[in-house]
Amino acid sequence: MKTFDEALHYLLTKAIPTKQTESISIFDALGRILAEPIVSPVNVPPHDNSMMDGYALHGFDLEHNDTFEVSQRIPAGTTPLPLQTGTAARIFTGAPIPEGANMVVMQEETEQVGENRIRIVAQKTKPNQNIRVVGEDIAKNTTILKPGHKLRPQDLGLITSIGFAQVTVYKPLTIATFTTGDELLEPGQAAQPGKIYNANRYVLNGLVPQLGFKLIDLGRVEDTIDATVEAMKKAAELADVVITTGGVSVGEEDHIKPAIEQLGRLDMWKVKMKPGKPLAYGDIQGTPFIGLPGNPVSAFATFNLFARPYLLKMQGANNLKAKPIWLEADFDWLKAGFRREFARARLVNKNQISVVEIYPNQGSGVLTSTVWADGFVVIPEDTQIHRGDKVAFYPFNPVDE
Repeated sequence: MKTFDEALHYLLTKAIPTKQTESISIFDALGRILAEPIVSPVNVPPHDNSMMDGYALHGFDLEHNDTFEVSQRIPAGTTPLPLQTGTAARIFTGAPIPEGANMVVMQEETEQVGENRIRIVAQKTKPNQNIRVVGEDIAKNTTILKPGHKLRPQDLGLITSIGFAQVTVYKPLTIATFTTGDELLEPGQAAQPGKIYNANRYVLNGLVPQLGFKLIDLGRVEDTIDATVEAMKKAAELADVVITTGGVSVGEEDHIKPAIEQLGRLDMWKVKMKPGKPLAYGDIQGTPFIGLPGNPVSAFATFNLFARPYLLKMQGANNLKAKPIWLEADFDWLKAGFRREFARARLVNKNQISVVEIYPNQGSGVLTSTVWADGFVVIPEDTQIHRGDKVAFYPFNPVDE
């Protein structure tokens, strides 16, 4: 049985990034992973421009006079004439600075003294004030985004600011999933004794597309070795990665392990963690396979903690693991366990500081805890937690992913 760290390291060493790319419109690029660097062919801004509405002039003239004739008007998007010596130019935010001007005085620091004359009433002025200089944001030939970066809305704005209409990204992975268990019912079916509804199928149906992958849902598979083998063959033919829930324990009705051993190999199937000990990894005729536990919370936890970083690496992403937020515990955990535990937790505000509280029932079948919670609190092996101790909190949806 591997420790959590050993298992995660092992999985990431086995994840081979895709080399399949495509060029797509910037309109369709949100959430995609860059496959090529974005290098700016231009300066941003492309010219010195005004930071605000006001008057462009030269500081030398201001040393000798405070009243100026307005010699031209410069809206954004126009090309100004050179500034006439001893005059000021009416200028608007984003407009190019005319040749011969070296500052902009905001209009609130001026007053009108005639039909076409203004007086500067600013207490202080200095060269280059209120001017955005050429290349201040982005210099020409600068790499602004690197391969492996997951594109966010602000990234799309940055890319379009240098004129790109398309980007080269990795093609999304295709993930095939199925669930096992004759005890499972589908939503809409009448409740039956000894049966439960197939929550795991719909958790996976949300988790996989949320990461930007294509999902092939093969539904529920009958609890027999033959049905499991056939489902695995089909999944391996259709997908880049196969993910299942249930059937990875050692009971007589758990067929995932023997089916994998028949079709390929099983490299890992136990992790020293809670919830989620029966986590499996191997391959089906060369296609990577991840077997999540059948308990709903265990499946949710192991997908987030193992499958997510594994799949992101395969997708070519750089940010694989979320960074913890270290906060005070608003709970006691007095039973030190030999396995690392991931307690469902959420942030609360107490006395104007953020602290972490945990759901009162941490059972692996209590799916309510994942809805109530915002993330996981890590309880290290052989460790007690006392109220006020610092703990590592990992959000379910990392902001830097």
